[in-house]
Amino acid sequence: MSEENKDFGDKAEESANEFSEGAKKTANEFTAGAKEAFSGAGGENKKMLAGILAIVIGSLGIHKFILGYQKEGIIMLVITLVLGAVTCGIGASAMWVVGIIEGIIYLTKSDEEFYNTYQVGRKPWF
Repeated sequence: MSEENKDFGDKAEESANEFSEGAKKTANEFTAGAKEAFSGAGGENKKMLAGILAIVIGSLGIHKFILGYQKEGIIMLVITLVLGAVTCGIGASAMWVVGIIEGIIYLTKSDEEFYNTYQVGRKPWF
């Protein structure tokens, strides 16, 4: 009986080691994939993301935060929420129009022109 328990214990330990190695391999593959996906948020990916966000929810200024313009993003957010509430939506509508215009501008520029203008040149508005 002791011999059977020893064999069972060895097999269980071997199975646990195999599972552990498989889990480590899967975790490393996931980490590498995540790094590749998130590091690819440069040039054209930021252009597409910023342009689409500007058109869809541009009044909130999320596209400004994506491009690294925190001050401008906060300005758009505050105007939309505070001034929009005070003026019954007129401030929010104005920021919505700004967002649509910026989104169209972002998406119609070439990748190189977008990168040079908004990421290197740091042009905050239009």
